[in-house]
Order: sequence, then structure tokens, then C-alpha cells
Amino acid sequence: MANRKKLDPDASPAARYGDRLRRLRDEHGWTQDELGERIGVTGAHVSAVETGRRPPTQQFSVSTDKALGTGDLFEREWREIKHGSLLEGFPEYRMFEGRASEIRLYEVGVIPGLLQTPEYTSALVESEVRRGAITPDQANERIAIVAERQATLDRSRPPLVFVVLDESCIRRPMGEASVMEQQLEHIIAFAGLPDTVVQVAHFAMGDRRPFNLPITVLTLPDRSLMSYAESAQRGHLERDSASVVPILRAYHQLQAESLSQADSVAMLNQLRKGTS
Repeated sequence: MANRKKLDPDASPAARYGDRLRRLRDEHGWTQDELGERIGVTGAHVSAVETGRRPPTQQFSVSTDKALGTGDLFEREWREIKHGSLLEGFPEYRMFEGRASEIRLYEVGVIPGLLQTPEYTSALVESEVRRGAITPDQANERIAIVAERQATLDRSRPPLVFVVLDESCIRRPMGEASVMEQQLEHIIAFAGLPDTVVQVAHFAMGDRRPFNLPITVLTLPDRSLMSYAESAQRGHLERDSASVVPILRAYHQLQAESLSQADSVAMLNQLRKGTS
């Protein structure tokens, strides 16, 4: 025990995984060899995962959850490690987004991924790389994910998509002027599709705005509801429909207070032409 390597769970998702694995193994009173025997690997393999010298696999995580009785805890953490820079909860959200029959979005500060042009996405992630917030590999991953998410809108039965953009989304420059011009043109075209509604939550709404952070509400084919919200550090997927109903009610309030689609498109056109 005296020679145990000290673990820092805040260093990375993999370090957090290893620290939790060690603590739960200790709580069961098992050595690394004893846990390894239960999940079909060597004790050295367990040690390497705990100390971050070897990344966990999905099979390792599933077997560990079964041995320790932790539900899908380690499998979920494995997904977080696998998806690198993505917020906790977002990979699971993506699966439901791709199946939803209705998508309701509210975004602040940036154009939401489902509406971004490739040039806008590139400018956004390049700015994060310059700040050191993400690596170039993570930037490429995000660009690919945006494209994959947008592809779900082209399925044979596309979802109804309701979008409310805080005015800050369309007034915040991103990249060169041509990038924003193309992005605004794309939103205007998106608003003209038969299964979409786009509105702007104008600054004058003030304290009547019911949300301070981005929010998404999904309606699944069985009419069940779920919501997804992000802070700077994590995402939260709420799957209890009863808890989502108040959020949906607030979203309807947001839509009622926002500009109509016609007025929103007029504002977008004014910005695109530089007359606003």
C-alpha cells in the first residue's frame, strides 16, 4: 500500500475512471488480481487501467460494471473517454436526437450545431484551438459530429424542428464577414423549409426570457419527452417526462415572447445586408 501510485481524478476522464475503479475495488476488499479474475483479465491489466497507463475498453467496462454491481457506470465513463472533448451526457443525447420526431432548440451566443454551415463550424472550433481549449484532433472530431447530426435531418421522415435563437447568436461575429453572411443566408433558407420554425428572442425581451442557458427538448416517436441542457462543464440529459413538462411549458412561453418567424427572417436579412 505504501508504494501505491497517487491518483488525481481531476487530471482527465481516464484518471477519474481509474480512481473510481480503485476505490470501488477497495470497498469490495479485492486485490487487482481478484478483480481481474472476475472480469477475465490479469491483475497487471487492472493496475494499468487504474493508473492510466492503459485505456479501458468497452468490454472491460461492461465486465467491471457487472462484477462491481455498478449498473452502467463504467461503461458511461468509457464513452466519455472515447468521445474526448464532448461534454458528459452529450453522446447519449445524440442517440435520442437522431430518433426524435420533434426537436425544440434554444441557443445563446452561437448558432446551434444543427444550423451551422461548415465554414461557421470551422471558424468556431479554430478559435477554440487558438485559445488552447481543445486540440486540433478534437476540433476535427467536433466538425465531423456536426455533419453527422445535420445528416439526421435528411432522413425519410424528418423531425419537426423549432429553433429560438437568442439575438446574441446572430449578432456575434464568427470568422470573416463572408462566414457570417453565408451563415445568415443558411438560417433564412432553413426557416423556409416545411418542417421548421425559426424565431429570434430579441434583446428587448429582457427578464421575460425564461431560460438563461441553452436548452433542447426532444419529443420521441412514442411521444415521450426528454430535455438536454449544458453548462460550461457538463451536459445533463433529463429522461423523466414529468420533469420535462415544465421546461416544455417555459419553451412555449419563450416562443410566444420571441419575434414571429416573419419578423425574425426580416431581422436576419437586415443583418445579412448590414442594415441593422
